[in-house]
Amino acid sequence: MNRFDILVVGAGHAGCEAALAAAHLGRRVALITLRREQVGRLSCNPAIGGLAKGCLVREIDALGGVMGRVADETTIQFRRLNTRKGLAVQASRAQVDIDLYPKAMARRINANSNITLIEGEATEIRVTGNRVTGLRLGSDAILEADAVVLTTGTFLGGVLHRGPEQTAGGRVGESAAYALSRSMRELGLAQGRLKTGTTPRLRGATIDWSKLEAQAENVAPGSAGSRFSFGAPQPRPGTIQCFIGYSSEATHDAIRAGLSQSPLYTGAITGRGPRYCPSIEDKVVRFSERERHQIFLEPEGLTTDRVYVNGASTSLPRAVQDAFLRTIPGLENCEVQEYGYAVEYDMVDPTQLGHDLQVRSLQGLYLAGQINGTSGYEEAAAQGLIAGVNAAGCPLRLGRDQAYIGVLIDDLVTRGVGGEPYRMFPSRAEHRLHLREDNADRRLTALGREIGLVDDTRWMAHSAHLERIEGLTATLDRPLHPSRTTNETLEQLGIPALSRSVTLRSLLARPEVDSTMLESLFGFPDPDALLQVEVDVKYAGYLDRDRARRAEAESMSALSLHGLDFAAILTLSSEVRERLTRAQPATLADAARLPGVTPAAIDALAMTLARSRAPALG
Repeated sequence: MNRFDILVVGAGHAGCEAALAAAHLGRRVALITLRREQVGRLSCNPAIGGLAKGCLVREIDALGGVMGRVADETTIQFRRLNTRKGLAVQASRAQVDIDLYPKAMARRINANSNITLIEGEATEIRVTGNRVTGLRLGSDAILEADAVVLTTGTFLGGVLHRGPEQTAGGRVGESAAYALSRSMRELGLAQGRLKTGTTPRLRGATIDWSKLEAQAENVAPGSAGSRFSFGAPQPRPGTIQCFIGYSSEATHDAIRAGLSQSPLYTGAITGRGPRYCPSIEDKVVRFSERERHQIFLEPEGLTTDRVYVNGASTSLPRAVQDAFLRTIPGLENCEVQEYGYAVEYDMVDPTQLGHDLQVRSLQGLYLAGQINGTSGYEEAAAQGLIAGVNAAGCPLRLGRDQAYIGVLIDDLVTRGVGGEPYRMFPSRAEHRLHLREDNADRRLTALGREIGLVDDTRWMAHSAHLERIEGLTATLDRPLHPSRTTNETLEQLGIPALSRSVTLRSLLARPEVDSTMLESLFGFPDPDALLQVEVDVKYAGYLDRDRARRAEAESMSALSLHGLDFAAILTLSSEVRERLTRAQPATLADAARLPGVTPAAIDALAMTLARSRAPALG
């Protein structure tokens, strides 16, 4: 039977989230992949999370997605980042087992009776009028559906670069998708060309670990801060150590000597790569004043000897990679198991999409992941979840004040990617004090329940967690009186003795007091709930100001631009009229986020709205 509700092309992080979300909502899904055994593969670094990215993973989990749970099942090292900074900007990052992660994801795909996994290449998008009706495969088989979700990663027109070597492919050892890219161009979708890269992988037995700095976990195993999912803790398969090393001047000399063979500098690569994650040859050229660059040696799993050299992404020739790697202390005798390479690929300009990630000109066609110009597993998975839910007929749009996912998608569809792969950063979110990892469940789980992705067990646990937070919050205004016993206990915890009665709220608001101290002092039974209460108390003033800003943004969002002929508003510059006509923003707030639309232009739009909706006189 070749009729489905939804077709999902690509079984990476975006494709798996899209397929599972739609399947959980009762839709019959065909998941199409070039190779069945590559479902959920970690093409680059075997790590999940990081700054802002960890928040995306927790938001995916809070909504009912799977990335967080799969990561927890396969974590071999978990770290908290930014621990010297405030709770609102800390982040989680997990090193996961490169073999166990895709296996855990594939189990979920294979266990879902609503998903049919099809091995093949999608070559043509079939359209009737302005509506998608299905796909043609390379075998000439026709699959029919009312919705198609494209999550093609780096495979559209993919070319691998390693020095002068050029190979067609989306990643090493796999083919590229050229016919589908051509089909999209024929449908009028504007495309661009981007580049990303990966690092060499080394044989661990050939590394002198004694010359490197060990990096162990920095969180207590089993705590809420040592996992992504808000669900029940998962047993971990084991733990590894990562290591830190440094390049040297000899490393930089070896790289400079090979620059004439780098496709980045010969012009062989035309697509732009990410500024925030440059190749090591870019670092040496752009930051020539630095004597060394940090690299991270990260074992890829518990049963493999391969080590990922994070921070050494490169497309230099093999011989140059051998030369510069062996100048790094600890790697003098290293053996390369897989050389680094760059991949150049086609992407689609995401400003052609709506906030549901549906192509505005083609009903039923959704795009998610690197095809939209993003970089990273987490950004891809977040888009996949949103695309899958919307393709299933459950309208879901997250605002910039609701989730990092909302910021990500709004940036893509209103601003585009600016000629380089888009990566989520805390600085992109104007409400980042509110959009924290710790409260992603409080922000989004009720919405996930409403959609139908959060099951009864998860919902009951979430409701009980909220009740405990409310109960703890209710105790904060009870007084704590000075006494010899109380003051001795406080001083043992490093808290100054009391000279007068204070409330627990005022005590917790002090910078030197944290929730673990109150847990020790009063024996509160739920440290996770207590941590939530601590953040609420410590950031109360900041959060009040953020709520006021969110209310202002909400009032702008309520001003619909529907029906306005932007080209006819002569108080706007011709450039702004063109931008607005092309983007067709739905609200005044959407218009304000478009690049090149000035505050003066927003004032002019507001005046036009006021005049057009004022009651007629006489």
